Amino acid sequence: MSRYTRAAYNSFAGQFIACLLIYLFCSAAMVVSASAQTKQLLIGIEPEHNIFDQMQRYRALSNYLSEQLGVQVKLTIMSRYGEVTSRFKSLRLDGAFLTPYTATMCIDTWNLDPIVNPVNLNGESTSQGYIFVRKDSGIRGIKDMKGKNIVFVDPATMEGYLFPLALLKRSGIADMRNFFNRFSFSGSHASAFFAVLDGRADIGAAKNTVFNKLVHDDPSIQQELVIIAQSHKFPEITLCIRSDIDNDLRTALSTILLNMDKTAEGQKVLKKFQALRFIKPNIDAFVRVKKMAQEAQSAVAGH
Repeated sequence: MSRYTRAAYNSFAGQFIACLLIYLFCSAAMVVSASAQTKQLLIGIEPEHNIFDQMQRYRALSNYLSEQLGVQVKLTIMSRYGEVTSRFKSLRLDGAFLTPYTATMCIDTWNLDPIVNPVNLNGESTSQGYIFVRKDSGIRGIKDMKGKNIVFVDPATMEGYLFPLALLKRSGIADMRNFFNRFSFSGSHASAFFAVLDGRADIGAAKNTVFNKLVHDDPSIQQELVIIAQSHKFPEITLCIRSDIDNDLRTALSTILLNMDKTAEGQKVLKKFQALRFIKPNIDAFVRVKKMAQEAQSAVAGH
Protein backbone atom coordinates (compact mmCIF):
# COMPACT_ATOMS: atom_id res chain seq x y z
CA MET A 1 0.00 0.00 0.00
CA SER A 2 1.49 3.38 -1.03
CA ARG A 3 2.01 6.23 1.33
CA TYR A 4 -0.81 8.16 -0.36
CA THR A 5 -3.16 5.15 -0.36
CA ARG A 6 -2.40 4.51 3.30
CA ALA A 7 -3.09 8.16 4.14
CA ALA A 8 -6.38 8.07 2.27
CA TYR A 9 -7.30 4.84 4.02
CA ASN A 10 -6.45 6.29 7.43
CA SER A 11 -8.46 9.40 6.65
CA PHE A 12 -11.44 7.32 5.54
CA ALA A 13 -11.18 5.07 8.61
CA GLY A 14 -11.00 8.09 10.88
CA GLN A 15 -14.10 9.62 9.28
CA PHE A 16 -15.95 6.32 9.44
CA ILE A 17 -15.20 5.87 13.15
CA ALA A 18 -16.23 9.47 13.86
CA CYS A 19 -19.52 8.97 12.00
CA LEU A 20 -20.10 5.70 13.80
CA LEU A 21 -19.54 7.35 17.17
CA ILE A 22 -21.93 10.17 16.25
CA TYR A 23 -24.54 7.62 15.12
CA LEU A 24 -24.20 5.60 18.33
CA PHE A 25 -24.42 8.75 20.43
CA CYS A 26 -27.56 9.96 18.63
CA SER A 27 -29.15 6.50 18.83
CA ALA A 28 -28.47 6.37 22.55
CA ALA A 29 -29.97 9.84 22.95
CA MET A 30 -33.08 8.74 21.07
CA VAL A 31 -33.46 5.70 23.34
CA VAL A 32 -33.02 7.87 26.43
CA SER A 33 -35.56 10.34 25.04
CA ALA A 34 -38.07 7.60 24.28
CA SER A 35 -37.51 6.11 27.72
CA ALA A 36 -37.98 9.52 29.34
CA GLN A 37 -41.29 9.91 27.57
CA THR A 38 -42.66 6.79 29.28
CA LYS A 39 -41.24 7.44 32.76
CA GLN A 40 -44.44 9.24 33.68
CA LEU A 41 -47.95 9.94 32.47
CA LEU A 42 -49.50 13.32 33.22
CA ILE A 43 -53.28 12.99 33.51
CA GLY A 44 -55.57 16.01 33.67
CA ILE A 45 -58.76 16.35 35.73
CA GLU A 46 -61.54 18.82 35.05
CA PRO A 47 -62.85 20.98 37.96
CA GLU A 48 -66.15 19.25 38.82
CA HIS A 49 -65.99 19.45 42.62
CA ASN A 50 -63.87 21.03 45.31
CA ILE A 51 -60.33 20.56 43.99
CA PHE A 52 -59.05 19.15 47.29
CA ASP A 53 -61.82 16.53 47.32
CA GLN A 54 -61.02 15.68 43.71
CA MET A 55 -57.30 15.27 44.33
CA GLN A 56 -58.02 12.99 47.28
CA ARG A 57 -60.38 10.90 45.16
CA TYR A 58 -57.98 10.57 42.22
CA ARG A 59 -54.72 10.23 44.19
CA ALA A 60 -55.40 6.64 45.27
CA LEU A 61 -56.11 5.74 41.64
CA SER A 62 -52.92 7.38 40.34
CA ASN A 63 -50.84 5.61 43.00
CA TYR A 64 -52.40 2.26 42.07
CA LEU A 65 -51.77 2.81 38.35
CA SER A 66 -48.18 3.89 39.00
CA GLU A 67 -47.54 0.68 40.91
CA GLN A 68 -49.25 -1.56 38.35
CA LEU A 69 -47.75 0.10 35.26
CA GLY A 70 -44.25 0.70 36.56
CA VAL A 71 -44.68 4.24 35.22
CA GLN A 72 -45.33 7.25 37.43
CA VAL A 73 -48.87 8.56 36.89
CA LYS A 74 -49.15 12.19 37.94
CA LEU A 75 -52.30 14.32 38.20
CA THR A 76 -53.05 17.94 37.43
CA ILE A 77 -56.38 19.72 37.87
CA MET A 78 -57.42 22.15 35.17
CA SER A 79 -58.34 25.64 36.35
CA ARG A 80 -61.30 25.58 33.97
CA TYR A 81 -62.91 23.20 31.49
CA GLY A 82 -61.65 24.86 28.31
CA GLU A 83 -58.02 24.73 29.49
CA VAL A 84 -57.70 21.06 28.59
CA THR A 85 -57.58 21.78 24.85
CA SER A 86 -54.64 24.15 25.17
CA ARG A 87 -52.81 21.67 27.41
CA PHE A 88 -53.16 18.91 24.80
CA LYS A 89 -52.06 21.33 22.08
CA SER A 90 -48.86 22.09 23.97
CA LEU A 91 -48.34 18.36 24.69
CA ARG A 92 -48.37 19.04 28.41
CA LEU A 93 -50.94 16.31 28.96
CA ASP A 94 -50.71 12.62 28.13
CA GLY A 95 -54.37 12.08 28.90
CA ALA A 96 -57.32 13.37 30.90
CA PHE A 97 -60.55 12.37 32.57
CA LEU A 98 -62.93 14.39 30.40
CA THR A 99 -66.59 15.36 30.59
CA PRO A 100 -68.79 14.74 27.51
CA TYR A 101 -68.21 17.90 25.49
CA THR A 102 -64.49 18.27 26.12
CA ALA A 103 -64.01 14.54 25.44
CA THR A 104 -65.84 14.84 22.11
CA MET A 105 -63.97 18.00 21.17
CA CYS A 106 -60.53 16.60 22.07
CA ILE A 107 -61.16 13.20 20.44
CA ASP A 108 -61.92 15.00 17.18
CA THR A 109 -59.26 17.71 17.41
CA TRP A 110 -56.31 15.91 18.98
CA ASN A 111 -57.07 12.33 17.93
CA LEU A 112 -57.36 11.07 21.50
CA ASP A 113 -58.12 7.45 22.31
CA PRO A 114 -61.09 7.05 24.72
CA ILE A 115 -60.19 3.99 26.79
CA VAL A 116 -62.54 3.70 29.82
CA ASN A 117 -65.56 5.13 31.63
CA PRO A 118 -65.96 4.77 35.42
CA VAL A 119 -69.23 3.25 36.66
CA ASN A 120 -70.58 5.27 39.59
CA LEU A 121 -71.73 3.73 42.87
CA ASN A 122 -75.34 3.82 41.61
CA GLY A 123 -74.37 1.58 38.67
CA GLU A 124 -74.46 4.37 36.06
CA SER A 125 -71.63 5.50 33.80
CA THR A 126 -73.65 8.40 32.39
CA SER A 127 -74.81 11.82 33.51
CA GLN A 128 -77.60 14.25 32.64
CA GLY A 129 -77.87 17.99 32.58
CA TYR A 130 -80.28 19.53 35.09
CA ILE A 131 -81.91 22.93 35.03
CA PHE A 132 -82.95 23.73 38.57
CA VAL A 133 -84.42 26.48 40.77
CA ARG A 134 -85.29 26.99 44.40
CA LYS A 135 -88.69 25.53 45.26
CA ASP A 136 -89.87 28.92 46.53
CA SER A 137 -88.80 30.75 43.34
CA GLY A 138 -92.12 30.40 41.51
CA ILE A 139 -90.20 29.35 38.38
CA ARG A 140 -91.54 26.16 36.82
CA GLY A 141 -90.86 26.56 33.10
CA ILE A 142 -88.89 28.53 30.55
CA LYS A 143 -91.49 31.31 30.26
CA ASP A 144 -91.04 32.00 33.99
CA MET A 145 -87.29 32.52 33.49
CA LYS A 146 -87.62 35.82 31.61
CA GLY A 147 -85.85 38.66 33.42
CA LYS A 148 -84.22 36.30 35.93
CA ASN A 149 -80.57 35.53 36.69
CA ILE A 150 -79.14 32.21 35.48
CA VAL A 151 -75.84 30.56 36.34
CA PHE A 152 -74.10 28.12 33.99
CA VAL A 153 -70.97 26.09 34.74
CA ASP A 154 -68.58 26.74 31.85
CA PRO A 155 -68.94 27.27 28.07
CA ALA A 156 -67.08 23.95 27.53
CA THR A 157 -69.57 21.82 29.50
CA MET A 158 -72.40 19.82 27.98
CA GLU A 159 -74.64 19.56 31.04
CA GLY A 160 -73.80 22.97 32.43
CA TYR A 161 -74.10 25.10 29.30
CA LEU A 162 -74.67 23.50 25.90
CA PHE A 163 -77.74 21.50 26.98
CA PRO A 164 -79.63 24.48 28.47
CA LEU A 165 -78.60 26.63 25.51
CA ALA A 166 -80.00 24.07 23.06
CA LEU A 167 -83.20 23.82 25.12
CA LEU A 168 -83.62 27.59 25.10
CA LYS A 169 -83.17 27.65 21.33
CA ARG A 170 -85.84 24.97 20.86
CA SER A 171 -88.15 27.09 23.00
CA GLY A 172 -87.70 30.09 20.72
CA ILE A 173 -85.24 32.07 22.86
CA ALA A 174 -83.03 33.64 20.21
CA ASP A 175 -81.15 36.18 22.35
CA MET A 176 -80.10 35.05 25.82
CA ARG A 177 -78.88 38.52 26.77
CA ASN A 178 -82.29 40.08 26.21
CA PHE A 179 -84.17 37.18 27.79
CA PHE A 180 -82.28 36.98 31.11
CA ASN A 181 -81.46 39.83 33.44
CA ARG A 182 -77.99 38.35 33.90
CA PHE A 183 -76.10 35.15 33.13
CA SER A 184 -72.82 34.03 34.68
CA PHE A 185 -70.48 31.04 34.95
CA SER A 186 -69.70 29.34 38.26
CA GLY A 187 -66.63 27.38 37.11
CA SER A 188 -67.79 24.08 38.65
CA HIS A 189 -71.01 22.08 38.85
CA ALA A 190 -71.12 22.14 42.65
CA SER A 191 -70.71 25.93 42.68
CA ALA A 192 -73.69 26.32 40.33
CA PHE A 193 -75.94 24.46 42.79
CA PHE A 194 -74.72 26.56 45.71
CA ALA A 195 -75.22 29.78 43.73
CA VAL A 196 -78.94 28.97 43.43
CA LEU A 197 -79.21 27.67 47.00
CA ASP A 198 -77.66 30.90 48.31
CA GLY A 199 -79.88 33.12 46.17
CA ARG A 200 -77.04 34.49 44.02
CA ALA A 201 -78.87 33.14 40.96
CA ASP A 202 -82.50 32.28 40.28
CA ILE A 203 -81.81 29.43 37.85
CA GLY A 204 -78.89 27.03 37.49
CA ALA A 205 -77.64 24.40 35.06
CA ALA A 206 -75.34 21.55 36.11
CA LYS A 207 -74.98 17.77 36.07
CA ASN A 208 -77.13 15.32 37.99
CA THR A 209 -74.28 13.23 39.39
CA VAL A 210 -72.90 16.23 41.29
CA PHE A 211 -76.42 16.97 42.54
CA ASN A 212 -76.74 13.38 43.76
CA LYS A 213 -73.43 13.62 45.62
CA LEU A 214 -74.40 16.90 47.26
CA VAL A 215 -77.76 15.46 48.34
CA HIS A 216 -76.03 12.35 49.70
CA ASP A 217 -73.83 14.59 51.87
CA ASP A 218 -76.66 16.99 52.80
CA PRO A 219 -80.22 15.66 52.19
CA SER A 220 -81.73 19.09 52.95
CA ILE A 221 -80.51 20.28 49.54
CA GLN A 222 -83.16 18.13 47.86
CA GLN A 223 -85.82 19.92 49.91
CA GLU A 224 -84.62 23.31 48.67
CA LEU A 225 -84.26 22.70 44.94
CA VAL A 226 -86.56 21.48 42.17
CA ILE A 227 -85.45 20.11 38.80
CA ILE A 228 -87.49 21.68 35.99
CA ALA A 229 -85.71 20.17 32.96
CA GLN A 230 -83.17 17.44 32.23
CA SER A 231 -81.17 16.28 29.22
CA HIS A 232 -80.60 12.89 27.65
CA LYS A 233 -77.87 10.75 29.19
CA PHE A 234 -74.27 11.17 28.08
CA PRO A 235 -71.00 9.51 29.17
CA GLU A 236 -70.16 11.24 32.44
CA ILE A 237 -66.38 10.90 32.49
CA THR A 238 -64.10 9.32 29.91
CA LEU A 239 -60.39 8.72 30.31
CA CYS A 240 -58.84 9.75 27.00
CA ILE A 241 -55.17 9.16 26.15
CA ARG A 242 -53.07 10.67 23.36
CA SER A 243 -52.87 8.28 20.43
CA ASP A 244 -49.12 8.86 20.06
CA ILE A 245 -48.46 7.35 23.49
CA ASP A 246 -46.83 3.93 23.15
CA ASN A 247 -49.50 1.40 22.16
CA ASP A 248 -48.32 -1.21 24.68
CA LEU A 249 -48.56 1.35 27.46
CA ARG A 250 -52.08 2.40 26.43
CA THR A 251 -53.16 -1.25 26.24
CA ALA A 252 -51.67 -2.00 29.66
CA LEU A 253 -53.38 1.05 31.18
CA SER A 254 -56.76 0.03 29.74
CA THR A 255 -56.36 -3.59 30.87
CA ILE A 256 -55.45 -2.60 34.43
CA LEU A 257 -58.44 -0.27 34.74
CA LEU A 258 -60.91 -2.74 33.22
CA ASN A 259 -59.80 -5.46 35.65
CA MET A 260 -59.52 -3.45 38.86
CA ASP A 261 -62.78 -4.76 40.28
CA LYS A 262 -61.48 -8.34 40.05
CA THR A 263 -58.80 -7.93 42.74
CA ALA A 264 -59.06 -7.04 46.45
CA GLU A 265 -56.51 -4.23 46.11
CA GLY A 266 -58.27 -2.82 43.05
CA GLN A 267 -61.63 -2.87 44.85
CA LYS A 268 -60.17 -0.84 47.73
CA VAL A 269 -58.92 1.79 45.30
CA LEU A 270 -62.25 1.84 43.45
CA LYS A 271 -64.05 2.47 46.75
CA LYS A 272 -61.85 5.52 47.39
CA PHE A 273 -62.42 6.62 43.81
CA GLN A 274 -66.20 6.23 44.39
CA ALA A 275 -66.74 3.85 41.50
CA LEU A 276 -67.80 0.22 41.08
CA ARG A 277 -65.58 -0.55 38.09
CA PHE A 278 -64.39 0.76 34.73
CA ILE A 279 -65.97 -0.18 31.40
CA LYS A 280 -65.18 0.36 27.72
CA PRO A 281 -66.63 3.59 26.26
CA ASN A 282 -69.63 3.67 23.94
CA ILE A 283 -68.17 5.54 20.97
CA ASP A 284 -71.64 6.24 19.49
CA ALA A 285 -72.46 8.40 22.52
CA PHE A 286 -69.92 10.99 21.41
CA VAL A 287 -71.83 11.37 18.12
CA ARG A 288 -74.93 12.42 20.10
CA VAL A 289 -72.85 14.85 22.12
CA LYS A 290 -71.49 16.38 18.93
CA LYS A 291 -74.99 16.89 17.50
CA MET A 292 -76.19 18.67 20.64
CA ALA A 293 -73.05 20.79 20.69
CA GLN A 294 -73.66 21.87 17.09
CA GLU A 295 -77.25 22.82 17.96
CA ALA A 296 -76.12 24.80 20.98
CA GLN A 297 -73.31 26.51 19.06
CA SER A 298 -75.79 27.68 16.41
CA ALA A 299 -77.74 29.27 19.26
CA VAL A 300 -74.58 31.00 20.49
CA ALA A 301 -73.99 32.36 16.99
CA GLY A 302 -77.39 34.02 17.15
CA HIS A 303 -76.60 35.96 20.33
